[in-house]
Amino acid sequence: MCKHDQHLVLDGHSLTPEDVRRVAIDRAVTCVIDDNACAKMETSYALVRRIMASKKPTYGISTGFGEFSHVYISESQNKALQINLIRSHASATGDLLPRQVVRAMMLLRLNAFAIGYSGINPVVADLLLALLNNDIVPVVPCQGSLGASGDLANLAHMALVLVGEGEAEADGRVMSGAEALRQYGLQPVTLTGKDGLALINGTSMMLSLGIRALLDAERCLQAANAAAALSLEALRGFRNAFDPRIHELRSQKGQILVAQTLLHWLQGSEYADTREEDVQDAYTLRCVPQVHGATLDALCYVRDILNRELNAVTDNPLVFPETGEVISGGNFHGQPLALALDLLGIATAELANISERRTERLVNPHLSNGLPAFLVHGGGVCSGLMIPQYVAASLVSENKILAHPASVDSITSSASKEDHVSMGAIAARKASTIVDNTRRVIAIELMCAAQAIDLQERRRLGRGTEAVYRMIREHVAPLTEDRPPSPDIEAIQRVIGDGLLEEALNALL
Repeated sequence: MCKHDQHLVLDGHSLTPEDVRRVAIDRAVTCVIDDNACAKMETSYALVRRIMASKKPTYGISTGFGEFSHVYISESQNKALQINLIRSHASATGDLLPRQVVRAMMLLRLNAFAIGYSGINPVVADLLLALLNNDIVPVVPCQGSLGASGDLANLAHMALVLVGEGEAEADGRVMSGAEALRQYGLQPVTLTGKDGLALINGTSMMLSLGIRALLDAERCLQAANAAAALSLEALRGFRNAFDPRIHELRSQKGQILVAQTLLHWLQGSEYADTREEDVQDAYTLRCVPQVHGATLDALCYVRDILNRELNAVTDNPLVFPETGEVISGGNFHGQPLALALDLLGIATAELANISERRTERLVNPHLSNGLPAFLVHGGGVCSGLMIPQYVAASLVSENKILAHPASVDSITSSASKEDHVSMGAIAARKASTIVDNTRRVIAIELMCAAQAIDLQERRRLGRGTEAVYRMIREHVAPLTEDRPPSPDIEAIQRVIGDGLLEEALNALL
């Protein structure tokens, strides 16, 4: 895959989560389909056309869909079959997906087509590519997928724009799909063969949401490590719990890496190891490598699963030009993603759980080793940072509810033809919300830890925590009297979410 500053070539084999984020965010990136991939699409589409002409009953080409798979469809009815599939399946509801998520969905469908087994008409793929490159973003509601025959309802809304129907956002306003195409001199396509199925049979929405959640969760993990280190200094905790000899005896990779990171960032600290009235810390400080490390291991697993799905064919039926076969299977089933994204939600929720408890130690005068109650002088008249801890507790509680796995559920659909479903899209949406909540919980801890440092005699912070403290103070002033904390929380969570903290810390590793 060629990756220039504003250029991405899709070959169906080498797309990465970072590529997806880049295209989703940056409208200036131009995507093209690799020449070899284009040839493969031509070959597979030629086989679909031969199958149509042969009158051989083949699922989704010369038969109906789902329970209607026993109904024969003639070649003359094929175009009506494909367009009716898109129209009837565009049944999604709820809030609209963010435009970045939809851009990622479009990219993911194109990369799947580039592998060459979807039988898509290359003209359809070209138009979808043109939508992406011209930043014409279909309007797609977020609810309605069972995560089994792909994200059918949601992807159908994306596909409507290709035929000049539905709605799209272009030039900052929402318009009809037909108007959006006209505005950019594009012509709607006529769907044939199995074009409709290729467009909507796939895991592109849950994968798009999942990639976004994973990348954001990885930033949350790094921010949680930074917050834990700064809190340890504010509470004058002990570094001996991060001694590599302890962690090597357990051999858990994530645990070992987190302990190494904390020791590295705390190097040179004049706050750590200065508490004289005790010899060990509470679990929320002492067990950071064990807890955060387990999350790191989980996120590594999730990344592996999503990496595979990024470069996979997930529609049905699949077209095999090598043998001249069109075979109906179940690659659209979202179970691999559903399980992984449930794990992503659970693992990220644990970062919030332990972070909120560290915040409680910072603001609670009975636990904070001499810090002023709620981290403010003049307590009573001033409430200080009392309520941000409430907010963190609220978000943590919400996460606990959302962490219930979606993948353990199933429901029968399509007259029992589709009798086991993954609920992967729900897992993806839940994980996304958990990550957003967790980022704000960690932001609250960072805000409180920096304030706790300011309330003490200023000494030298650790190598990494000094950079963290400076980053916070670039965006949020110390608290000297009561003010609304909400803007401060949002400022810090943006520092995490936009990758500014990640960039500063990576420079130290």
